This record gives sequence, C-alpha cells and structure tokens, in this order.
Amino acid sequence: MANDFPTIADFVSDALNLAPYELNEIRDAAPLVAALPAQMSSDGINHRYSVDVTRPVVGFRAQNEGRDFDHSTQRIDTVTLTILDFSWAVDKAVADAWRQGGSEAYIAREGLQHLKAAMFKLEQQYIYGTNADADGFDGLHDSANLDGLSDEMVLEAATAGTTVGGQTSVYFLRVSERECSMVMRGDGVQLGDTMVQNFYDGSNKNYPAYYTPASTWVAGQIGAKYSAARLCNIETALTDDDIYSVLALFPAGQGPNLIVMNKGSQELLRASRTATNQTGAPAPMVENVAGIRILTT
Repeated sequence: MANDFPTIADFVSDALNLAPYELNEIRDAAPLVAALPAQMSSDGINHRYSVDVTRPVVGFRAQNEGRDFDHSTQRIDTVTLTILDFSWAVDKAVADAWRQGGSEAYIAREGLQHLKAAMFKLEQQYIYGTNADADGFDGLHDSANLDGLSDEMVLEAATAGTTVGGQTSVYFLRVSERECSMVMRGDGVQLGDTMVQNFYDGSNKNYPAYYTPASTWVAGQIGAKYSAARLCNIETALTDDDIYSVLALFPAGQGPNLIVMNKGSQELLRASRTATNQTGAPAPMVENVAGIRILTT
C-alpha cells in the first residue's frame, strides 16, 4: 500500500466555524484488548510457558505396605511475538499550520489516531489470527484446539447456518495472565522521538515531514485446552441452550469468565428469549449468561 499521509483536508475540525471536538464514524473500538491482561514475554520474542499434561498417580496403601512413586508431566508451549508497527509521519508544512497548538499538538493528535488503529488491529489479530494479517501472531482462529468441529472445545450452534461465509462464532475465555492474555516484550511500546526527515512523494520528489517511530513486539496467549472454547456456525439463531452446552465442556470449577461475541450474535441471543414482564416489553439486551459477562466486539 502506498503512503497515505494526512492533508489539509484533514484539518476540517480546525476551521474557525466548527466546534473544537471531533466525532467518530469508525467502528474501531477494542474492548477485548482492554479486557485481556498483558504480561511480559519470558524470553524476548519467544514466550514459553509450562502446561500440565498429567498428574502423578497417588493412592491409598495398607499399613506397613508401600506403593510406587510417580511424577507429573508437563509440556512447554511457545508463543512467537511479532511486530505491531504504528509509526506515523506528517508533512512538516501541514503540521506547522495547525492552529490548535501548532505542530506538536497535531503530531500528538495523529499519534492518538494511530494508537487507536493499532489497538483495533491487535484485537482483530487476537480473534482472527493470521486470517486477519499473515504477518501477525496466531489468534483464536489458529488454535489447534478451536479450529475444527471435531475439537473437544468446539460445538456447533443447534441451528447452524449454511450460507457460505455467513456464519460467526462466540468464544468463551478464561481470562487471566496464566491463560488468555496478551504478551509483550519487556521493553513494551517503543515510541521514538519525533524528527524531521526527508520523504518522497509518488513522483519521487522530496519534501520534509515529521516522522515518529512507534512499534511493539506482541502476541496473544490462549493458554491450554481448557482455556478457551468456541461455539461456531451461528447465523440465524443463538440460544441460552447453545451457550450452556459450551459451558458444559469446561471442567468443574474451571469455567470461563468472559463470553466474546459480536453485536449480531448478541441480538440473536436477546431475540431468542421470551419477555415475561407485565408490560409486555421486548426482552432486554443480554449482558451475561450464568453470571458470565458478555463482551461485544
């Protein structure tokens, strides 16, 4: 993609006859990223963690009789961090013309927009993984525990959709630093000093621009088999029974603490409920099931 720098047209809010605030028509909120804890990588760009595979065999014994000792077994899982880059540059003359605080204010304004876009990109990557960006880290869609109907932690909606490309999924997550979380390198977000550099336009001609480098090494950790579950092929119906069927996949005492779905799925769930109030008003939007918070994204 070619460089796409802001222009004078982006200064619409700077006009004297407009209010000083700016509104938003972009659907780029990142509530899941805000809900996931972040931890530092255990080893640079390769984050490794231990997963219990088997418990030791124990048992009762009779008096004066022994028993064989045993031991637990573990495996080491690795999450590979990738670079999320949200560096930005603006034409120096354009930034210098900003009336609401000069170039520093405009550079900061553009930086905030890039940061919001980066958080949305991060959320897309955690859910869709390499289907969202092949250069990014593996996400829920890439998990070997969640990518097939035969997987233990995957169920199909009772009324499964059949339209090609028309289905969606709901994810059930055990959100914690040990299980479903974000992983960053120890130095966190790298925000460099803004500097004036020479840039080239589409005709390879020179002009000065304020350039600010910004990036971070990041990945998503999905934990182990019982850290996440998926309800898939949702298209025209989603019910409480569907959700409770997925909750039954989790071991006792180790259920999810967050249900992640889009607004369409949330509306299907609401529509499946029968209002029982005296006024006959429609059922309200569903914000939790079995006390587990629903997060829409």
